[in-house]
Amino acid sequence: MLNCKFLSNCPDLKTLSLEAVTATLRTAGCVYAEEEAQLMLAEARTNLDLIGMIAARSDGVPLEQILGWAEFRGLRVGIAPGIFVPRYKTEFLAEQAIALCESDSVVLDLCCGSGAIGLAIISNNPSIQLLASDIDPLAVSSAKHNLAPFEIEIFEGDLFEPIPKEWKGRIDILVANAPYVPTESIEIMPRESRLYEPHASLDGGQDGLDVHRRIAMAAPEWLAPGGHLLIETGKSQASSAADIFEKNGMTSRIVYSEEYDSTVIIGTKS
Repeated sequence: MLNCKFLSNCPDLKTLSLEAVTATLRTAGCVYAEEEAQLMLAEARTNLDLIGMIAARSDGVPLEQILGWAEFRGLRVGIAPGIFVPRYKTEFLAEQAIALCESDSVVLDLCCGSGAIGLAIISNNPSIQLLASDIDPLAVSSAKHNLAPFEIEIFEGDLFEPIPKEWKGRIDILVANAPYVPTESIEIMPRESRLYEPHASLDGGQDGLDVHRRIAMAAPEWLAPGGHLLIETGKSQASSAADIFEKNGMTSRIVYSEEYDSTVIIGTKS
């Protein structure tokens, strides 16, 4: 096991072996200890940096917040401390949205967090008109940083509240990675999520679908004719989520990816 007191006196980062860092992370309970050790060693500039990374990870801080970035569909997305970390499974949601985009589509990334989904979509099709919003000021700041090269309008507020009314009836693709963890299930989530990610980005209410209901209720007035609403949800929640879409005047279909272990509900405005 790596001795942090020893590390603080070590003059050369190269003397710190991958094996030693891996052993420390494995002892701390990191499942992918070797891969994480490789990333930390690559990012750390000094022994002190590395010691801090190891200590933070041992306390349960998400690796992406420690490194300052996450990989999402081959893109490096900046992740500040306290920001929700985009999941690998959510790449499936982004791919579904990309598949529905036309060259001139208007896309709204609702509950955008770091802006990872919007970044994936516009990186694939730079000619779209992309909007994004989130209720968390820290998330909005992160999204602005990640999407800066594209000069995207990013709004701060609760769901549709901050979106200018001029966009009503004009959105072709409305994509939302809204929270869908049932409130009582949060306490059994990994501590890196429970302790270091915003509670609002996890808590979906009693059945996990409270925010989905709010989005589905408002979506039809914002969508263009034939526009689509895409939301990630749990596999066991899919049927209920699809019913919510139908009750709000949209046709719905459930798509599931075994590769990503991800479920997406796609609603379409007639």
